[in-house]
Amino acid sequence: MQYQQFAMVGRETLQSVLFTVGPVLLAALAVGLVLGMVQAATSINEATLTFVPKLVVVAVVLALSGPFMVTTISNFFQSVFTEIARVGR
Repeated sequence: MQYQQFAMVGRETLQSVLFTVGPVLLAALAVGLVLGMVQAATSINEATLTFVPKLVVVAVVLALSGPFMVTTISNFFQSVFTEIARVGR
């Protein structure tokens, strides 16, 4: 296997992880940031105030972007298995 093939698989791996996990992490980060500012402004230190909205937002984002995530992961694994079969020849 050439260096370029390793680099291509590594780049594709990072890209697939970013596209798969990115929307969920960004949504949780945004909700956490907004709720953190609200808690700091109102001096309310309730743990469930941050947990429940984050849980709901992550569930909604997973439900909306689930098909895209599955397609991205299946395309990635298909390309990886194709590369494995090509190296085995």
